[in-house]
Amino acid sequence: MEGCTRRRRDGRITPLSERVCVIVNPASGPGRGATMLPAIRSAFAAYGVTEVRLTREWRDERKLAADAIAHGFTTIVAVGGDGTTANIANVILHSESDARLGVIPAGTGNDFAMVLGTDGNSMEMVARRAVQSGDSRVDVGRIEDTFFLNSCGFGFDVAVLQGLGQVRWLRGKAVYLYTALTQLFRFRGLHVTVETTLVSRRRSLHMMLLIANGPWFGGGIPIAPTALVTDGELDAIAVHDVSAFRRLLILVAVARGRHPRYAEVHIERAAGFTVAFDAMPMYEADGEIHQAKSASVLVRCIPGALRVVTGDAGLRAPRTPSIPAKKRRVKFAPHPNW
Repeated sequence: MEGCTRRRRDGRITPLSERVCVIVNPASGPGRGATMLPAIRSAFAAYGVTEVRLTREWRDERKLAADAIAHGFTTIVAVGGDGTTANIANVILHSESDARLGVIPAGTGNDFAMVLGTDGNSMEMVARRAVQSGDSRVDVGRIEDTFFLNSCGFGFDVAVLQGLGQVRWLRGKAVYLYTALTQLFRFRGLHVTVETTLVSRRRSLHMMLLIANGPWFGGGIPIAPTALVTDGELDAIAVHDVSAFRRLLILVAVARGRHPRYAEVHIERAAGFTVAFDAMPMYEADGEIHQAKSASVLVRCIPGALRVVTGDAGLRAPRTPSIPAKKRRVKFAPHPNW
C-alpha cells in the first residue's frame, strides 16, 4: 500500500512501523516549501514514503490532514511554518486519533520545529524518524476551540501580526522585530484581568499578555525562557503598558530573552488562566488571529496530548530551565465544567 512500505537492500518490501503522509505548503516561506519539494520527495522515498500532498489554498492542510487520518495514516509530517503545523495539529487533536506529528521547517516562523529539535537541515533525519515507531509526547494549550503548540497572545503581538502582511522583504525574527517597531507608537494597550484559582490580579492596562506552552515565538524569540512542553503547565507573560521609549527597551530585551528582569514584566506559571477583557478581544494562536467568543477567556494546558516526531537528540529544552526567583509558580485546579 502506498505510503506504508519500505524497500530493503535485498529488494524485499517490508512494512513501516508508521504509515506516513507528508503535507507540504508550497507557499510557506514564502515559496520555500515549493523550493524544498524535490528534496523532500527524495528524502522520504528513500524510506519508502511516497504519500506527499500539496496544499493549494489557505488552510488546505486541514482538509488534507483530515483525509490522511481517515485513510489510516498514523504519522503526518508538516512542511511549512508554525501556522501550517498548528492547523494540522488541530485536526489531529480534534480527531482524537492520536496520530503523530512531525515537522520540517519551511516557514517564516518555525518555533515548534525548534522545540522538536527538527529545525535546520533535517529532511533526512525527519524522514528516518517518521517511519520509526515512537511515543514522545508534548503538552498543548487550548483557548476556546483552538489548540496551540507555542503560544496564544493578546494585545501588542496581535497588532504586530496584523501588520506582518505589509512586510515582504524580511524573514524570520527580523520581520517580527521590524513590524513590532512600527507598532510601538500606534498600539494603545488593553485592560486585562488575569486569574488562576489561587491568584487574581486586578484589572490593569497591558501592552501585551502572552500565554506560552513552549519557550519561543515570532521566529525564535525566547518570550518564555523557562517554558517546557512537558511540565503540564503554561507560562503567562504579562507586559504592563509603559511609555514608547520603555516599550522599546523591553522589546529589545524580549529579543534576547532578558525581559523578565524588568519590573513591568510579570511571569507566572499555572495549568490554566482565566483572562477577562472589557470586550471580546482579538487573540492570536500560533500566529493566526481569532476573534474571541466572550470577553472572558479560559486558557488551559492539555498535558501530553500530542504524539510527536523529535530530532535525534530529543526535545529541545530552553537554555535556562530553572524558574527565576521573581517568577511565581501557581497550581491550578481544573474547572468543574472541563
